[in-house]
Amino acid sequence: MKNKTISRVLELAKPHKKTIIITSLLSLLIGIGEIIKPYLLEVAIDEYIAKGIFQKGSLTVAMIGAIYIGIVLLSNVIDFITTTTVNMMGEDVIYTLRNKLFKFTQNTNITFHDRTSAGKLFVRITNDVEDISTLFKDIVATLIKDIILIIAIAGIILYFNWKLGMLSFIVVPFIILFSVTLTTILNKQYDVSKVIRTNLNTFLAESIYGAKIIKVFNIQREKQKECENFTNEYCKARVKTGFIEGLLPALMTILENVGVAIIVVTCTNHIWGIQLEVGFIYAFITYIKQIFEPITRIIENVETVQEALVSIDKIYDILEQKQYLENFDTGMKLTEVKGKIEFKNVWFSYDNGENWILKDVSFTINPGESVALVGKTGSGKTTITNLINRFYDIQKGEILIDGINIKDINLRSLRNNIGIILQDPFIFAKSIKDNVKLYKNLEDDEIREAIELASADEFVNSLPEGMEHIASERGNSYSEGQKQLIAFARVFANNPNIFVLDEATANIDTYTESLIQKSIDRLSKNKTSIFIAHRLSTIVNVDKIIVLSAGEIVEEGNHETLLQTGGYYSKLYNAYYESLG
Repeated sequence: MKNKTISRVLELAKPHKKTIIITSLLSLLIGIGEIIKPYLLEVAIDEYIAKGIFQKGSLTVAMIGAIYIGIVLLSNVIDFITTTTVNMMGEDVIYTLRNKLFKFTQNTNITFHDRTSAGKLFVRITNDVEDISTLFKDIVATLIKDIILIIAIAGIILYFNWKLGMLSFIVVPFIILFSVTLTTILNKQYDVSKVIRTNLNTFLAESIYGAKIIKVFNIQREKQKECENFTNEYCKARVKTGFIEGLLPALMTILENVGVAIIVVTCTNHIWGIQLEVGFIYAFITYIKQIFEPITRIIENVETVQEALVSIDKIYDILEQKQYLENFDTGMKLTEVKGKIEFKNVWFSYDNGENWILKDVSFTINPGESVALVGKTGSGKTTITNLINRFYDIQKGEILIDGINIKDINLRSLRNNIGIILQDPFIFAKSIKDNVKLYKNLEDDEIREAIELASADEFVNSLPEGMEHIASERGNSYSEGQKQLIAFARVFANNPNIFVLDEATANIDTYTESLIQKSIDRLSKNKTSIFIAHRLSTIVNVDKIIVLSAGEIVEEGNHETLLQTGGYYSKLYNAYYESLG
């Protein structure tokens, strides 16, 4: 086991240190009871039953039986307490770690999510966390007990008859050899299985989210074949793992019985002059079986331990990527935002300078000004809006809001003052009211006003429960236009100082678009508005148009001025109208 893995396990166990110690001690009491029981039977058989007496001094067979039953009852009560306690501890580990993982993914930047698949994160938050909880439920509390039991029983066996004990321990080197060899193989196989499982879950997540595309292109058979390939690969990996897992306890059982056979043969043939009473032989064989029980249990739990250790490493490999965490606690909080935006010689690349998306871009958007970003696909329009929200950090230059570098602004404060509407808005599987307010403390009247401003009131009122209507997953029960209306209401409810609309009215009919445009004009009065539009007819009335090509600004001005110059914008505009026929 790696030192890093050990430190990670100890970190997880630290909050439950007292629980682990107490349950280990209680489990040890059960083990002591298991050691005492064979001795009581040996005394009853050899000292009483074999000699035909039922009382020796003040101690009777009935009293020995009562002590035996008392130990059984007490052991079961303690076992119930320890089992319940470790289960609660395991659930607490799930609760803590799952919330920690989710919080981490929520606080990471967009770069992290660009590089980490959703399917991989699902596996970490669900399956891997469950694997770790099993480690705490089944292993941690019993491991100390098992180790102490092995040592204690070995000592008793050697004390009773060291010659017979040494004979029975002949099989121990074979146990160690098989355990180490098979555990090493298992560890590698678990790594393989985890990787395949992650790939399978990623594929399943993509296939479920992309169900419409699969149907549109009629590729169900191809996807089914791909699924069969993934599951077949995973099945083969698990079969190999299962074979080794099954081999370990089988070998332990064989070796255990070899040890018992050695005792029987030795005692039967009086080898080394060993001649023992029946009760003693029974107790000795019982102790031999008992020493194999914790050994077998430890070996059988190798699967759980190995899977848990692999899961711990994979989870911490995510949690330790702190370079992707966004800091929401520091920075200047914006007050009375005017909405001036400045780009000064901005260079940006998604891959740290390999391919520049923006090249020395400089422009100024004055407070209350409406600006459109125009250009072909890939020219850098959406990248600019991403940078204003500081979803990514630039490599060179400066971006200022009201003269303040956005790197010095508190992220929550920055994003609270920017309302962005995407072409494909995300709708949560909650009520329309919840989708509009998004956990903000808004009254119902404020939400209704936002819905009316977005011209979504007719659509919302037509639903059976109105704004209490629950959306299906990702809002699939609504049309693209209806989802867009909810997104507009969401932004209007937040009443930001800067509006960013990324082709936001593309899926809305012309009539509704005109109504929304009036709402935007009313709300954005004296507020900064940025539009990204492919339909150039929607931006003719903005104050300024910034024309981009291959990450550079090629033109800047209002609609009439740019048309008169006959430059790049004029060609785009004429080509747009020619395409309309």
